Amino acid sequence: MTKPQKRKDKRVDTALFVYLDKTRGVTRDMSASGAYFWTSGDYAAGDPIDFSIEIKTAGGKMLWKCRGDVIRTDSRDHMVGVAARITESTMEPASR
Repeated sequence: MTKPQKRKDKRVDTALFVYLDKTRGVTRDMSASGAYFWTSGDYAAGDPIDFSIEIKTAGGKMLWKCRGDVIRTDSRDHMVGVAARITESTMEPASR
């Protein structure tokens, strides 16, 4: 029996830089409404989270600045996998 998907947007497997308050990470996959990334730090389901994803475009690097909630976390070695739902976002030119 196939488990029904809760996602409303199609996920894309991609490895992009993620910038958080005091650390960085790399995406595993993302969609218009969420992202899963590996990073260091202390995150728990239900926590609010702010992060930016660096996206390369024909016009240069952009930052997708996101605010949302941690849905779940997975630990592996010294890293934590964070599944985040995006509730607000903006796109800005990267100054990094």
